[in-house]
Amino acid sequence: MNKISRNVFYIIVIVIIALVGWSLISPSINNQPQQTGISQIIEQVNANNVSQISVADNQITATLKNNQKLQAYKETSASLKDYGITPDKVNISVSNSAANSAWPTIFSVLLPILVIGGFLFFMLRQAQGGNAKAMNFGQSKARLFEPGDKKTTFADVAGMEESKQELYEVVEFLKSPTKFKNLGAEIPKGVLLIGPPGTGKTLLARAVAGEAGVPFFSISASEFVEMFVGVGAARVRDLFAKAKRNAPAILFIDEMDAIGRQRGTGLGGSHDEREQTLNQILVEMDGFETETRVIVMAATNRPDVLDPALLRPGRFDRRVMIDQPDLTEREAILKIHSRNKPMNSDVDFAKIARQTAGLSGADLKNIMNEAAILSARENLKTIHQAKISAAIEKVMLGPERKSRILSAKEKEISAYHEVGHALVGKLLPGCDPIHKISVISRGMALGFTWSLPEEDKHLYSRAKFKDEISQLLGGWVAEKLIYNEVTTGAQSDLKRATKIARDMVMVYGMSDKIGPIVLGEREETVFLGREIGEHKNYSNEKASQIDEEIFKIIHESQKKAEEVLIKNKTLLKKITETLIKKETIESPEFEKFFK
Repeated sequence: MNKISRNVFYIIVIVIIALVGWSLISPSINNQPQQTGISQIIEQVNANNVSQISVADNQITATLKNNQKLQAYKETSASLKDYGITPDKVNISVSNSAANSAWPTIFSVLLPILVIGGFLFFMLRQAQGGNAKAMNFGQSKARLFEPGDKKTTFADVAGMEESKQELYEVVEFLKSPTKFKNLGAEIPKGVLLIGPPGTGKTLLARAVAGEAGVPFFSISASEFVEMFVGVGAARVRDLFAKAKRNAPAILFIDEMDAIGRQRGTGLGGSHDEREQTLNQILVEMDGFETETRVIVMAATNRPDVLDPALLRPGRFDRRVMIDQPDLTEREAILKIHSRNKPMNSDVDFAKIARQTAGLSGADLKNIMNEAAILSARENLKTIHQAKISAAIEKVMLGPERKSRILSAKEKEISAYHEVGHALVGKLLPGCDPIHKISVISRGMALGFTWSLPEEDKHLYSRAKFKDEISQLLGGWVAEKLIYNEVTTGAQSDLKRATKIARDMVMVYGMSDKIGPIVLGEREETVFLGREIGEHKNYSNEKASQIDEEIFKIIHESQKKAEEVLIKNKTLLKKITETLIKKETIESPEFEKFFK
């Protein structure tokens, strides 16, 4: 409505200006009368050359028979008869000049008033809008979801049974608080959801609000902090005030670590805007008002950097861990994200769940969406298993880069490299089964060997780590075995192998010489950015021993890979020839080489 009224005002002003301009310009468009004396007009009348005379006050306008106009002025007290001009000689018309010039006069008076008034009105509106924005600057930007909005319930959240059980008590308290108060129980004021990105923390918070049927305020922690000092604290106060007015309610703060970091680590000391905002949250969560039925939920994937005052009892005293989904949960998540998609009869969700070990719920949703896009691209009516497998490869390994054309020599080297990985991984017991080998570029890699675990693993042995290092070095060993030369293609493999060996020695205590001790402490500092440093808590002599143990693990794993490939060199060449021809070898075809 404001835009419409403003446009109407602009149109009216433009029309008025146009009318006034026309009234000023129109006289110049017509024939301008020639200024002369009254005696000349009398001569023309006596010569019978005048067809009409117009009189307006003291102004006399004579129109000649040739359409030329003469204009003169008479004395105020004199009349035409005094000049010998009578109606029997010429046609005389008398007009009221005041009436003729009324509109230009009105326009000339009103136009400045309208223009100035319109300008003042516009300026006042702008000033009022600026004042309103200034007054609203300290208000929170939280989004309110009413109970009548589209509800998300625990049925929409697959898996996470233990996490949901923790939150059922929150729902019960919001629905029937008397049951808890009669027993003297107090529900936790703050619930902190902790887990890796994409595991469903925000979804779980929405589900709690949907189950309880209460208003749900959602805001990101970064929306509190602005460039002006005190705004974040003001928005916190406003947000909690709104939640209390709508109690019982749930207040959800996403990415809590944006403002909840430990105090005293940034610039500005106690006057740091982020710290003021955090102080206000601490006060609001455990201040003098203890009877408000507002539950604060927050989500973070960095609980280690949060301020201890946030985690003490009375604030975020209940922590719900949300981990990556296991095999059964992945299958349930896939079924939820396929509800509104036409699935073909050959789709096996259990198989897809086995292929997606280690992926989060957000990754699985992305896979199903990519599968739908790939199916639509080929004008399919349903989503097939093959399209889902292609979507898994795209998400986990990167998109295919068929435009990257390798020379015959590079393709052969890449094939030997990938088959070296696959052959070592197949013949060593600690490696995962080979799912696919390809020399088609994906992402930055010229080819890939894809291993998939048969089940979810939570504990890793020293033997498994060594076999994985041997598999990572299998490509490098294969190149050296066939060409007696190595290339830069093993750069990523060597980096990963070295990291595993270093962690075995310094983190997991898997070195007999070093023993069960953790060496080196990683710590994070925040000063003009994020820095992660490693504190050296061991001597130079111990550092030398660490290097020796890492070299020993790498060397032993390399020898094991060499033994496998030298013993199966014929099979290595045979599989490589097939891979060069077909560019991709799936697991069933790969298994045939070993029968």
